[in-house]
Amino acid sequence: MTTTDSAAKAETLARGAIEARVAACAQISAPVTSVYRWDGAVETAQEWQVLFKTAAARYEALEAYLLQAHDYDTPEIIATPVTRGGAGYLAWVTEETS
Repeated sequence: MTTTDSAAKAETLARGAIEARVAACAQISAPVTSVYRWDGAVETAQEWQVLFKTAAARYEALEAYLLQAHDYDTPEIIATPVTRGGAGYLAWVTEETS
């Protein structure tokens, strides 16, 4: 998962990951309000969350893509392991990221 400061940037990140086959699917959530500390100040900003679905074997490639394509100095990049899922869906994710 990552966040960015516009819907257009979220779609660009999502589309690029799919085109590069480092994710099988990317879902963009409506704006969220993020409150965080940056450079010693508490900030509030609207951001769009992008959830990427990829195989464990493709995580490093997805992270490298996000670090290269993202315009934040320190982009949020968080991976949550999938402990279970539908066999067909998980096979599709693996196939689409191969």
